[in-house]
Amino acid sequence: MSTELAEIADSTPSLPVRILSGSLRFTVKRPLAAAGLLIIILMCFMAAAAELITWYDPIEWRLFDKLSSPLTSSEREPYSTFLMGTDDKGRDIWAQMAIGAQVSLMVGFLSVAFGSGLGGVLGVISAWFGGKTDQIIQRAMDALMSIPTLILALAVTSVLGQTIENIIIAVGVVQIPRANRVVRAQALTVKETQYVDAARAIGANNIRIMVQHITPQCVAPFLIIATSALGIAILTEASLSYLGLGVPPPRPSWGGMLSGAARDYFILAPWMAIWPGVGLSLSVYGFNLFGDGLRDALDPRLRGT
Repeated sequence: MSTELAEIADSTPSLPVRILSGSLRFTVKRPLAAAGLLIIILMCFMAAAAELITWYDPIEWRLFDKLSSPLTSSEREPYSTFLMGTDDKGRDIWAQMAIGAQVSLMVGFLSVAFGSGLGGVLGVISAWFGGKTDQIIQRAMDALMSIPTLILALAVTSVLGQTIENIIIAVGVVQIPRANRVVRAQALTVKETQYVDAARAIGANNIRIMVQHITPQCVAPFLIIATSALGIAILTEASLSYLGLGVPPPRPSWGGMLSGAARDYFILAPWMAIWPGVGLSLSVYGFNLFGDGLRDALDPRLRGT
């Protein structure tokens, strides 16, 4: 018996091999989703290694190098190159892009974790208890959804103040209704299944049923909506920064780079607006592509397509 088990263990592929084979199958079957994931990975690498892959201080003024075009060298340091050029104050745009990626990812992930997480929890509670609880929660979601996304974020930021923590809260509040509706719809379906009825019959309490039987069945749609919400969160943060209510200066952000001098110098130095615009477009596009692929992979109705 032990010999047979040893032979089975030897024939089982190792974890790295399984991960690699699974990644290859995912890439071949869903190339667009794999491209979106690659964009996300590159963005995460740029944010994580920002201090290692940049050689200029992103907030340091170098007026003797202002409005330098991409791939040009510094006048005082000929062996250093501005990969993406400089702005009107001589700040290195590549360094600003790398630090701005940190801001976008931090606000995106934390706001989605807060907003979508809270919306998902409220969706399960609303579906399970029903009645007045469901009515109160859903009317609150209707009120949030009736306000345009950017207006709601602007209102929350104006009330709480212009700090990175408050921006995360403001962007997270915008995500609550969408996650709530998706998770509630799934929870209502799971609520009527036989194994939930069996859990009731053996005396399981409400919390145990919601945590052990309903919530796990809502993970797949929650991951899909959360992945799609990341692109919206990054774009909302950039919009707030563009309007002057985002990440406070001097910390660089992609939205802040698009406002102010980037508009004034667009004819003379178009790279000041082009690079942050490309960064925002690629990041939102990457999250949307990966979210669509994740939906196709996790939704049983689309799994065969």
